[in-house]
Amino acid sequence: MSTAFTPRLIGAPHTIDHRVYIEHNGSVVSSFHDVPLFADQSNGILNMIVEIPRWTNAKMEISKEEPFNPIKQDTRKGRLRYVRNCFPHHGYIWNYGAFPQTWEDPNVTHAETKAKGDNDPLDVCEIGEQVGYTGQVKQVKVLGIMALLDEGETDWKVIVVDVQDPLAPKLNDIEDVERHLPGLIRATNEWFRIYKIPDGKSENTFAFSGEAKNKKYATEIIHECHEAWRRLVSGEADAKTPAYDISIRNLTVGGIGTVNANDSTYKNIPPNSRHPPAPIDPSVNKWFYISSVTV
Repeated sequence: MSTAFTPRLIGAPHTIDHRVYIEHNGSVVSSFHDVPLFADQSNGILNMIVEIPRWTNAKMEISKEEPFNPIKQDTRKGRLRYVRNCFPHHGYIWNYGAFPQTWEDPNVTHAETKAKGDNDPLDVCEIGEQVGYTGQVKQVKVLGIMALLDEGETDWKVIVVDVQDPLAPKLNDIEDVERHLPGLIRATNEWFRIYKIPDGKSENTFAFSGEAKNKKYATEIIHECHEAWRRLVSGEADAKTPAYDISIRNLTVGGIGTVNANDSTYKNIPPNSRHPPAPIDPSVNKWFYISSVTV
């Protein structure tokens, strides 16, 4: 398994200009396209990119639109986005991130959820005990999956554990999570249902009545989304439509988006320039108490 992935930090966290690129052996690669999905496919070990460390609130995500897909903080109406603290949860309750080389195709309606993909890499919740960091590439094994229906789109949430976690040998499928980490799946269900309510949105819903599906089902979804990504970078699926414009620039995959280090967009990637985090508005720490939640 490759552990030669490191983050390149640009600017100050909690600013609009902050970016986190992924480097491999010191050179920037695309976090979406160049980091391989499989770290050790024969043993079922995958690479996960941490976007949001556990307990933090900044809504960090891989930029699909920018060349080489750095991680940046999402914005709404020009303001940085932070997830609200819905009591008793503080920030994100897992290391939250994405599987590289996956894409939830917004042009395809899933047969069971009856909703189209959300046009993002697959979301991942890593439930190990160590708090990660933005831009970390973790090696994980898959345990299960939940199907959030977020504003009419299928938004899969894959449950995984870091292979280095002390509990990893005991966690092999979704039922093991409840056995060894009782309450976590229920809390995950609640978290995703209510996290947008403080911002004036309605409660989210899940397909499958909120049930977390098992490892086999999760693996099938991962392979479907990996195939959708392959269609995207090969040109079989459009990367640019009236609704979205995805950068498929990469260094290693091959196909229409592959460039070399002399490409102007690659040469213009800023050097490492770490700055101290900017201050966060104190309102980010506020608790929100949500009543009448169905779990």
